[in-house]
Amino acid sequence: MHLTQEKLRFILKESGVVNDRVFDSAVGESDADNSVEDVLVRRGDIPEHYFAELIAKYANIPIVDLPGMSISKDVLDLVPESFAQSRHLVIFEHKPGELAKVAMLDPLDYETIEFLRVKLGVWVEPYITTKSGLISALKQYKEVISTEFTKAIKENVEKSLSLTGEADLSKMAEAVSIVAILKSIIEYAITLNASDIHFEPFSKNLVVRFRVDGVLREVFDLPKQVESNLVARVKILANLQIDEHRLPQDGRFKFDVSDKESVDVRVNITPVLYGEKAEMRLLKSSARPLTLEDIGLSKEAIAITLEEIRKPHGMILVTGPTGSGKTTTLYVILHILNTPAVNITTIEDPIEYEVSGINQVQVNAKAGVTFATGLRSILRQDPNIIMIGEIRDPETVNIGVQSALTGHLVLSSLHTNDAPSALPRLLDMGAPAFLLASTVNLVIAQRLVRRICLSCIESYEISPEAVKLINAQLALIGSEAMKKDEVPKTVYRGRGCNICGNSGFKGQIAIFELVRISDAIKTMVLRSAPSGEIRDAAIKEGMTTIFEDGLDKIRRGVTTIEEVLRVIQE
Repeated sequence: MHLTQEKLRFILKESGVVNDRVFDSAVGESDADNSVEDVLVRRGDIPEHYFAELIAKYANIPIVDLPGMSISKDVLDLVPESFAQSRHLVIFEHKPGELAKVAMLDPLDYETIEFLRVKLGVWVEPYITTKSGLISALKQYKEVISTEFTKAIKENVEKSLSLTGEADLSKMAEAVSIVAILKSIIEYAITLNASDIHFEPFSKNLVVRFRVDGVLREVFDLPKQVESNLVARVKILANLQIDEHRLPQDGRFKFDVSDKESVDVRVNITPVLYGEKAEMRLLKSSARPLTLEDIGLSKEAIAITLEEIRKPHGMILVTGPTGSGKTTTLYVILHILNTPAVNITTIEDPIEYEVSGINQVQVNAKAGVTFATGLRSILRQDPNIIMIGEIRDPETVNIGVQSALTGHLVLSSLHTNDAPSALPRLLDMGAPAFLLASTVNLVIAQRLVRRICLSCIESYEISPEAVKLINAQLALIGSEAMKKDEVPKTVYRGRGCNICGNSGFKGQIAIFELVRISDAIKTMVLRSAPSGEIRDAAIKEGMTTIFEDGLDKIRRGVTTIEEVLRVIQE
């Protein structure tokens, strides 16, 4: 923002929502990538739209609400997406020879306004918008990208078909057309914010699917002839054996999106009936570290989590099924704990995110580095905090518990359906009850639900069938939940629009339940009580269950009833 800090301070203080103490703390948290206003909005000190209104009033500039607005391709094409992204703007209306209306995060950036005036040859009228509004508008470039992507794929497939007669697979994999196909596919997946790319070979074709917001969708299919060349290209990038077709292989490579941004691509190649299936997990290495608020924890849950992770020793467990965001939660906690005063070491399979200042060990079974052997070595590295990617076997359980007992803070993940089940599960894996009761501080269980798209969100009156389903779930939890949670009369959904690909959803958020290991629960662990009994005790002590947290997010318009019911029944 082209405003001095003191001028910004004055505007915000005059509004009455931000005082000097709050503003100064935001200044302390700000950096090159996060401005003072970004910090204030992210922390919830000032609503995003209200901040835009204050600046609009101060600068006497109109405000524009971009979500839901359809911008024509001709208008989008007036400036490249890279320019729009870097200058934080989008042209939303254009009258040739007369006027261009431009939505900007910083409508006081007169240098950019003058540049656009000269480039377009028209008068430029700046409007202020919110960051979320700008993001939704910029995503309309996807339609243009989609058209270009389809065209590029078609052209390069035709070229690649002429190469299938060549004998040298490595030469075919390096052919320009094959390189271009894979590059286009990865770029398109990144544009759609996909987390995974699947190449699935069948008898007559190769199906390409993306996982977007946790749900797989088929993007297109390719001729069977390009399958081996395309998979070979993936193998070359991931430094795998190109001539090995019988055994599964794992690898990774880095894909450069721009000069400042790259994506880590984790690769698995597995032989299947009609060839080799390639799975690529896309991990944004340059993404801003998430906060506990970002992943969906409530204020009460955040307070509990911060209190427990700041204890010098003990064990913090994150549980849930595969794909429920456990690793992301562990990394968020690691970012909070990562200071020069502590030695943090992790052992992971695989290392999903590289974190500066943390020692990360990759499991390598061929070299004899398992979770158990790696953990023993880590304990000789004078760690304060240890993160075990996943507890899989009795040996890892026992070493982890012993580590927590001897002055280390241990973070790990576990596969259980809910938080109370984690303790009996560890007992089943051989952890001594008296040690477990003394070491586990907190268990966090979670699921991922899709967020309602803010560009097409609408309210509607809840149906009697939905009320019955909600009451049935509350009844399963118990009478305390029935008393505490009122079924909302009005709920929300996404109509479907071009921003969310007509799905009604955009992005994901987690729903949680947290169990603190109280004295009463410790006593139950010592006598190996079943998970149901531990669950009842935790609820009586005030635990908010996963369904109740989901119900709160339904009530607030974050997600839908169908989403919450879908994930809790997994």
